[in-house]
Amino acid sequence: MPLVPFPEYRPDVSDYRAGHTRDVLNVVPRGDGYGPFPGFAPYSAALPAACRGFFRAVRVDGSIAVFAGTAARLFLMDNSGGTWTDVSTDGLAYTTLAASDNWQFAQFGNFVIAVQANTAPQVYDLTASAAFADLAGAPPAARYISVVGRFVVLSGLVSAPYRIQWSALGDATQWTPGADASDFQDLPDGGVVRGVAGGEYGVILQDNVVRRMSYAPGSPVIFQIERIAEDHGLLGPYSLVRSGARIFYVSAQGFKTIGAGTPQGIGGERVDRTFLAELDTSNLQLLLGAADPRSNRVYWAYKSGAGSGPQFNRLVCYDYALDRFAPIEVSGEYLGSMSQPGITLENLDAFAPSLDALTGSLDGYPAAAYPEIAAFGADHRLGFFNGPNLEAILATAEQGTDRRRIHVRGLRPITDAAAVFGAVTRRENQQAAPSLSPESAVNAQGICPQRASTRYARARIRIPAGTSWTFAAGVEPDFAPEGLR
Repeated sequence: MPLVPFPEYRPDVSDYRAGHTRDVLNVVPRGDGYGPFPGFAPYSAALPAACRGFFRAVRVDGSIAVFAGTAARLFLMDNSGGTWTDVSTDGLAYTTLAASDNWQFAQFGNFVIAVQANTAPQVYDLTASAAFADLAGAPPAARYISVVGRFVVLSGLVSAPYRIQWSALGDATQWTPGADASDFQDLPDGGVVRGVAGGEYGVILQDNVVRRMSYAPGSPVIFQIERIAEDHGLLGPYSLVRSGARIFYVSAQGFKTIGAGTPQGIGGERVDRTFLAELDTSNLQLLLGAADPRSNRVYWAYKSGAGSGPQFNRLVCYDYALDRFAPIEVSGEYLGSMSQPGITLENLDAFAPSLDALTGSLDGYPAAAYPEIAAFGADHRLGFFNGPNLEAILATAEQGTDRRRIHVRGLRPITDAAAVFGAVTRRENQQAAPSLSPESAVNAQGICPQRASTRYARARIRIPAGTSWTFAAGVEPDFAPEGLR
């Protein structure tokens, strides 16, 4: 029998057919199909309140400093035990964040700078500080921060929402306009500045205009700012993420990317309509983008209309090397990339009461770890997606004939998962809602037996949570044609 592959995740097509569900769930794209997505495993102790932003900084000796913010305080994680120390300015609470805002962080040399709308930019010197302090130079209060070349750039300014402002060249403590290349630029149209993607050059994203800012050495204007797109803007400020030379974000039209040129859509007639229909636009602070440093994948967390509480409940994974999407159902407070700081055997008690209770392997606690996707869970604990695999559901495209019925006798899943359950979705015509046959486990011959007579059928397999597997490519159906009745 021929292989029927699992299709690319395209809910814009399949979900708009009556009664159809997602083709894949809780998997990540691979060149030969799909692979598993590991579950969330807590790593740190709990913050005293919900996480509203976190950041990984690297000290000069290569060690990791992990910062996190709640609605009113900033914390530094103790790498030896995973506990959190309050490093707010003078130990006092900041003015509480608005429900629609988060903290944002950036590293500039030995400085970690944290910004939010209700306070002056905060700075922590990785070589000397015991707590954050107001950043010198009287920079304006801002919602967003990035580093463009050797400049710190602030946007989402409370006092001037259509403006971007940058520090002196190579000096994050000098903010006097006109001094040492420090200056600002008011943008005449395009709406509020929602963020700036940093790098060797900057990309300014407003409500409906995208601009590029390029350093012009020796020029009195400091930065050359040019419009590169109109009627394209940033819908979720925290969805903006850079991965290598690429920039990814969510606009009002859907998922976009910017390489060396202008913005390009990546989700049109694939996932955009379904995603935007699901997105809870009243909680855009939970639309969070993060790049996986270990792969060519970008993730967006978001809260759907079916979600509850101040947490995201879904992820969208996009593999830009394969140009494929996949949906994942997990929940949490904040998403980003993080390294696991090294710990000693004596400090393992802070993470689990025994070796058997550790959520990850001891190999997962290196002294200097490469960054990976991380999140804060609903219990305010930082963790990584390295736990047992989530339950995976995969379905083929619908198969059918113009007049004849088919009898499905079974299906052979093409996967290395030892535990697999198969079923058939069936219906008599394109207007009918499909029904799902009873599941059957894979037998010793590698087949999930079925008895289904129908005109239109889809094969569906389910790999239970905790199953060890690496790939799922499709199914080989065992069927025979029936009569015309």
